[in-house]
Amino acid sequence: MRVLVAGGAGFVGSHVCDELLRRGHDVICVDNLLTGSMDNIEHLDGRPGFRFILSDVASAPTVQADFILHLASPASPVDYDRMPLETMSANSLGTWRLLDIAHETGAKLTFVSTSEVYGDPLVHPQPETYWGNVDPVGPRSSYDESKRFGEALLMSMRRTKGVRATIVRLFNTYGPRMRLDDGRVIPELLGNAMAGRPLVLHGSGSQTRSFCYVSDLVRGLLLVGLDDHNDGEIFNIGNPSEITIRALAERVRDLVHLDLPIVSTDARIGDPARRCPDISKIGDRYGWVPNVDLDEGLRATVAAFALVGAAA
Repeated sequence: MRVLVAGGAGFVGSHVCDELLRRGHDVICVDNLLTGSMDNIEHLDGRPGFRFILSDVASAPTVQADFILHLASPASPVDYDRMPLETMSANSLGTWRLLDIAHETGAKLTFVSTSEVYGDPLVHPQPETYWGNVDPVGPRSSYDESKRFGEALLMSMRRTKGVRATIVRLFNTYGPRMRLDDGRVIPELLGNAMAGRPLVLHGSGSQTRSFCYVSDLVRGLLLVGLDDHNDGEIFNIGNPSEITIRALAERVRDLVHLDLPIVSTDARIGDPARRCPDISKIGDRYGWVPNVDLDEGLRATVAAFALVGAAA
């Protein structure tokens, strides 16, 4: 099969390209390199079945594909804080363009949405049926609301034009190829720990998250994205093992075997108090569960960061 991966040079997208090629599929990677990097896909250059197109997703060329996976958006608070308009464009105009391509070519599209559509949730853990508790004009709204718009657009295109499409909502993901300056909590903590600096918490550290290793996430994403029979459905993908950010910092400190201080700074505006997925739907449908526990995943991520640092 031929799969168009929008945002394929990004952290998650590049791992998706790797796995699709490993399974014998042809891959067309579209990326404008706004937050992605050629370093993530340089090992695929010249590989049979792989094609790279440098393009903004909002103006992506029409290409024939069986499936389209839309991962093209800044996805960290640092990135969508400095690029709010680009973030909104990727999830609105970019989603519209890919839906038009799906309509023209008959491809099925999977929109990679986010747990951020649940906002600061009042229901815990969050099932796909929960509508969310989102600030529509706050500093995170360029990401939250553009993802919510993308979901609404996808469903409207299904109803009006018959486009075959599904939604996946990704919860916190980590692993090799994240940028150390990504701004998300795991690379921020690991970057400080590996440099021997204090581990900084935004707020008290009592807020909770659940962290899914990238290989587990890619496996779940492709179960949904390459299934021709789940049109119009929504699936959470994430690890339901919940941990406080302070406990995560303690795990990181133990991992590097350094007695680093853990300090607090101002909380980020709009930062949710709790976040944890209900994954019963994808588990019941596909038998998917995460396999990589947090300690194993952190060790692999530290090793990858160390290799990048040694090569720099």
